[in-house]
Amino acid sequence: MHIEKLKVRPRKNPAFNMCATQLNQMLSCMVTTGDVFHNGHCKTAAADLFHCMATTPFRGKQHRSPINYHLARLNKKIK
Repeated sequence: MHIEKLKVRPRKNPAFNMCATQLNQMLSCMVTTGDVFHNGHCKTAAADLFHCMATTPFRGKQHRSPINYHLARLNKKIK
């Protein structure tokens, strides 16, 4: 299906997780050592993640893309 003059812009700001490195460190530590309850080897990684999540400001709910709304309106005009 080809529709003339239909443009869809890509998202401007991709989602970025501030504590992704700390989460990755903790999960990799849990996988390699099997320390699920953070009692031994993964205690420092869990503390780093907890500190990062406590100090990082919350951005709020991200806005949803209105593309489905516009496509539904366009679909009514095509039919």
